[in-house]
Amino acid sequence: MNFFELIALVVENLSRRKGRVALTAVGVVIGTAAIVILVSLGMGLQRNATEQLWGIGDLTQIQVMPDYSIGMAVEGGMMVAGEMPTPEPITDETLAQFAALPGVQAVIPRDYLQGGAVLTVGRQEIWANLVGIGTRDLADLGLTAEQGVLELERGTMIVGAMVPQNAYDPNMRPGDLPPEPPDLMNSQVKLSIIKWTEEGEVRKNIPVRVVGLTAETRSEYDWTVFMPIEDVQFYNEWIMGRRINRSIDGYQNVTVRAESPREVTAITDAIISMGYAAYAPQEMVEGINNYFTVLQVIFGGVGAIALIVAAIGIANTMAMAVLERTREIGLMKAIGATNRDVVSIFLGEAAGIGMVGGIGGALVGWLSGQVLNVVALAALSAQAAETGAPPPSFAVVTPFWLPLFAIVFSILVGLLSGLYPALRAATLIPVVALKYE
Repeated sequence: MNFFELIALVVENLSRRKGRVALTAVGVVIGTAAIVILVSLGMGLQRNATEQLWGIGDLTQIQVMPDYSIGMAVEGGMMVAGEMPTPEPITDETLAQFAALPGVQAVIPRDYLQGGAVLTVGRQEIWANLVGIGTRDLADLGLTAEQGVLELERGTMIVGAMVPQNAYDPNMRPGDLPPEPPDLMNSQVKLSIIKWTEEGEVRKNIPVRVVGLTAETRSEYDWTVFMPIEDVQFYNEWIMGRRINRSIDGYQNVTVRAESPREVTAITDAIISMGYAAYAPQEMVEGINNYFTVLQVIFGGVGAIALIVAAIGIANTMAMAVLERTREIGLMKAIGATNRDVVSIFLGEAAGIGMVGGIGGALVGWLSGQVLNVVALAALSAQAAETGAPPPSFAVVTPFWLPLFAIVFSILVGLLSGLYPALRAATLIPVVALKYE
């Protein structure tokens, strides 16, 4: 008996008992649909969680700082200071060591202003988070330009997307409407550097030209004013009243950018082993992904339990079929059917029930996911509008491989369920089977 004859015989046998086959397949449909919809829900929750994280930033970036936790110990759940050695500074030599690590694309030092900074544009003022950046092109940080350029020169600055929203009029009277955010592009602004001394506040005013506005990234960069690191170092030396020696003082912060997110963990571990503190947003994403992977396994397990219950129904149906068709089996073996032929027929019927249920379950699961997407997105969008958070783009995600996997799994369950009845049918003695009433 060849494959096509086997298929034709299996289809004919199943069609003879349409009602019983349909009722048995319903259990498989429920189990398969449960697997598809629950795993799809877990995937949707995972993708929403990673996309809705505010300020997750570029996953290829690693923030490196001197390790100030050196010398700290934990006693009774509290951090206590032991001998406080000076943390290893991040020097120019350190930057070269970072750049030599495998998978590193760029190493960009940063300096934060040690005093206050105020931008004056017309009658409006902006308190600025001023950062000196050790690269001439902010594209090295993964930024893009909304307006202007990303190339920094001495005496110029590039502002983040949300910086103009911080503008205010210090002379505004009660009842006046807030002024519109100023257009900073290509404008000459007055940068006031502020330091505080025993005599009071001292300001140093510098004219600076704004050459670019970055596109929104939903990270700290949106609220940052970037200037060349040499300019900020000059301002810090004026604030501190001394020269900065990078071999001793080092850099406050360094951004190490990996070639791909896959390299981030290895680079981070290498930097920590060198005695520095390092943090990467990729670590947070990996933790979230691990959590939701476990959640998907649990959801899939719940659906698998329903499919196992359906498998018992398939086994029961096939066992009854063996009893009902005992004489038929004896006749088949009497005219030359081998044990292998009998096993193949019954396994084929069991697999056929699993396949029918699997296809139906995959279709029901996918359609249920689409309905749930519409209902859940309407509810989540209304909730996001109340809180001001960005609305989610989906609630359920069904990858193309999941329904295929569910169908194959259902067929496998059917095969395993029909194994015992098939073996029982194959071991029947033809003479005894023909006498069976």
